[in-house]
Amino acid sequence: MVKYKMGKEEYIIKTKDLNLWYGDKHALIDVNLNMKPNKVTALIGPSGCGKSTLIRCFNRMNDVIPECKIKGQVYYHEKDIYEQGVDAVEIRKKIGMVFQKPNPFPKSIYENIAYGPRVQGINNKKKLDEIVEKSLRNAALRDEVKDRLNDSAMGLSGGQQQRLCIARALAIEPDVILMDEPCSSLDPIATAKIEDLIGELKKKYTVIIVTHNMQQAARVSDYTSYMYLGKMIEYGQTKQIFENPKEELTEKYITGRFG
Repeated sequence: MVKYKMGKEEYIIKTKDLNLWYGDKHALIDVNLNMKPNKVTALIGPSGCGKSTLIRCFNRMNDVIPECKIKGQVYYHEKDIYEQGVDAVEIRKKIGMVFQKPNPFPKSIYENIAYGPRVQGINNKKKLDEIVEKSLRNAALRDEVKDRLNDSAMGLSGGQQQRLCIARALAIEPDVILMDEPCSSLDPIATAKIEDLIGELKKKYTVIIVTHNMQQAARVSDYTSYMYLGKMIEYGQTKQIFENPKEELTEKYITGRFG
C-alpha cells in the first residue's frame, strides 16, 4: 500500500501525455494538465469531448470499463497512480467522487455517511457520530437534517440528496473531490447551494468539476480547462480563459459560435 504524503507540492494532480482508448476509440489525446491544491478547476467543452473520461482517470474509475486502455501518467502527490502495485482502492479513499445524478443508498441519512467509515473498519458509535456530524456540517446539510438522521435518504429533495452524496464522500477524509456535472439535475436554488458549498469546500479540499454550464464554471472555478475532441485545447486561470482566451477554438466555444 502506497502512503501519500501531504506535502507542499505546487500541484496535487498532474497528467503527462495521457492517452485513453475505449476499444478503437481514442478518447483522450496527449492530455497534459497540472492542478493546484485547494483550488477549483473546471473542465468545460462540448458533449463527448472527454471531460468525464478525464476525471475518471484521476481516481482510476476507468479501470472497471472493459477494453479501456491507458498510456501516459497521472501523478497524485508526485506519485504515478498507474504504476504497478498501486492500490486503486487507496486512491479512491483520497480522491472522492460525486456523480451527475444524486445516488444515495437506500438507507438512513446516518447510514449513508457512516457506510464508508464502517468499510474502513470504524465501528465505534461515538467516532461514527462525530464523522457524520462533521461531514454533514462540511456539506452544509447538518441544520436541515439533524432531527431526521434515521429517516430514509430517499425522502430528501434532489439538492439535499446531492449534498448528502458530497457528505458521504467527505466522510472518508479525501483531499480531492471530483464532481461530474453535480448540478445538472438540480433546480436553480439547489444549484446555488451546491455552488456556495464548492466555495467553502476549497478551503479544505481540492475540487475538480465537470460542467456544461459555462456561467457556472466562471462563478465557481479558479482555473478552467477547455477540451475538444479528446484534446486539451487551453488551460489557465478562469478569468483569462473567459475574458482573453489564447486559442481560437476556446474563443469560439466561449462566445457560443460552436459547441
